[in-house]
Amino acid sequence: MTPTIEQVIAAIPGWAGRQVAVERIPAGLSNANYRVEVDGVPRFVRIPGEGTELLAVDRRNELHNTRAAAEAGVAPTVVAEIPEWDVFVLEWLPARTMSIDSLGAPGMPGRIASTLRRLHAGPRFRDDFDMFRVSERYLALVDERAIKIPDGYRQHLHLIPRIEAALTASSLATVPCHNDLLAENYLDDGARLWLVDWEYSGNNDPTFELGNTCQELGYDEAQATELCAAYFGEASPALLARMRLQMIMSDVGWTLWAAIQARISTIDYDFAGWAEERWVRAAASLDSPEFEAWLRVVRASG
Repeated sequence: MTPTIEQVIAAIPGWAGRQVAVERIPAGLSNANYRVEVDGVPRFVRIPGEGTELLAVDRRNELHNTRAAAEAGVAPTVVAEIPEWDVFVLEWLPARTMSIDSLGAPGMPGRIASTLRRLHAGPRFRDDFDMFRVSERYLALVDERAIKIPDGYRQHLHLIPRIEAALTASSLATVPCHNDLLAENYLDDGARLWLVDWEYSGNNDPTFELGNTCQELGYDEAQATELCAAYFGEASPALLARMRLQMIMSDVGWTLWAAIQARISTIDYDFAGWAEERWVRAAASLDSPEFEAWLRVVRASG
């Protein structure tokens, strides 16, 4: 059962009989989010959307990792939870939600790298995240439910094992990663960037985190190079090629996510169009003359 915000408020210990004001936050592609003031103190309340277990979301893993990220100093603190509904309450951060434009401003790649380094040096997450396995799970669901996916997707699937083989040949140690860094998952309090929405968090290759960030923010070559150098201390051809392959995998996986959402989600959003946009970008990279060079450079670095 998906509870109403009124049921959630009634179930939170210590909120009964207090002055409560509720405001729906018009953001999020999977869940219902609210700003709830209790006796003037704001909190963030997240109610999970229906069917998100089909999208490889494990709510216990998410909660564990949210707490770990808060311990690392990059996420708000969990102040309450209702386990039977997978609902949690977070401290409210006095920060602005970021956008693609704001995260494209000068100096932002360095600020992002600083936040990611803090996260990646923090406590290990409960589970691992592997976009190759997640994509396989999504594709099985697509086949099971005859969900429409973009034209040309299956014709490129033979290239995906080559990407995995190259990345495995020169593997990096995994670190606790967010893995889904849409611009809106960054908050800026003026001093530091914070991260929210840990549904797909897990221990992963840090270059997936960097590549995913570049894809979500539409970073050009110069910005991707700046982010790589700020994070690693260098922007070597091998690291940049690795990020490029991970950027492809980000789009390969989230294309299927969006196609599934187009079938199951009740949110008014053009998920089908989003899937097409992702796939066009992934296919362009897979078909580009640079693709073989990226594979070669990454393999050689191993």
